[in-house]
Amino acid sequence: MSAMKVPYSYLPDQFGDPEPFMAGIAEVVRRGDFTLGAEVARLEEKFAAHIGTAHAVGVNSGTDALFLALKAAGVGPGDEVITAANTFIATAGAIVQAGARPVFVDVTDEYVMDPDRVEKAVNARTKAIMPVHWAGVCADMDAILSIAKHHALPVVEDSCQAIGASLGGRRAGSFGLAGGFSLHPLKNLNVWGDGGMIVTDSAMVADRLRLLRNHGLADRDTVVTFGYNSRLDSVQAAVGLQLIESLDWITETRQKWASMLDAALADLPQIRVPRRRPDKEYVHHLYIVEAQNRDELLKHLVDAGVEAKIHYPVPLHLQPACERLGYKKGDFPVAEAQAKKIITLPVHQHLSQEQVEYVIEKVRSFYK
Repeated sequence: MSAMKVPYSYLPDQFGDPEPFMAGIAEVVRRGDFTLGAEVARLEEKFAAHIGTAHAVGVNSGTDALFLALKAAGVGPGDEVITAANTFIATAGAIVQAGARPVFVDVTDEYVMDPDRVEKAVNARTKAIMPVHWAGVCADMDAILSIAKHHALPVVEDSCQAIGASLGGRRAGSFGLAGGFSLHPLKNLNVWGDGGMIVTDSAMVADRLRLLRNHGLADRDTVVTFGYNSRLDSVQAAVGLQLIESLDWITETRQKWASMLDAALADLPQIRVPRRRPDKEYVHHLYIVEAQNRDELLKHLVDAGVEAKIHYPVPLHLQPACERLGYKKGDFPVAEAQAKKIITLPVHQHLSQEQVEYVIEKVRSFYK
């Protein structure tokens, strides 16, 4: 097969023609409705309907979606929040921003929080549990919710990588008190900068979040509480409104390419394709497998024009920022072992079948 480029980023294809998005943006500009405008409310309504929750609240980033959800859950200084050791720094950053201490637990062979480890991490300082639906894979929410109920703890879901992922027909973000999503340009539903969304079934929590995102203002002249400046821009909401109509196609295309990769790589003894459970719908924000000689495979693919990545080579507890938390190498052996083997292959909706076949051929040729 002749050489070709297989990009990791789909943004040049997705936004190569910006004109379809400009009409919505022009309407925002004509009205001067830049802050919490009509587009924000419309996107919130569509987003809540997609997840299956009563409310959605637009904020300025996925990180703030997690932070504000934690604040609405009552998390503050001196508290602890349990989360997964293999997640992106924003998960732990939101916990720290809320004034609390991240408490990491190890993960399963699906790269999500191990419920057996959660129970052992709960103590008198634990204020919330934050499972991460990492890479578009739902965490084992039934077990996590059971633990949370036993200890009377709220669950705030990090759903930033998992819009549309589901477990037992129920979508990520809809299980706990609240769920936070990212609309970052490289997410499955994306905008032209940072953006985030929080979903909840609680009217009380939704009202609290709307106050917190907008300086605590009940109206122009009434400040109910000290809040933050974390509004989703109307311009970004206009972009999101255009793209949310394509979300099912985006998900189905990623699933198609992931299934193709699963089938083609499963027989390679040097590759471990994660197990796929029939009760889970995977949205493949990241398509991750474990590979022998991972670093050499990565170089081989990049040299061949395949923009493979690693998410992430260093678990959070071993990052310099987390040194003060007191963790050490060996504390989370599953996450640490995975970090040495995982590799992310392109699987986005703007790939062609020929490009996916090329990725398969390059992986297989490396191990010949």
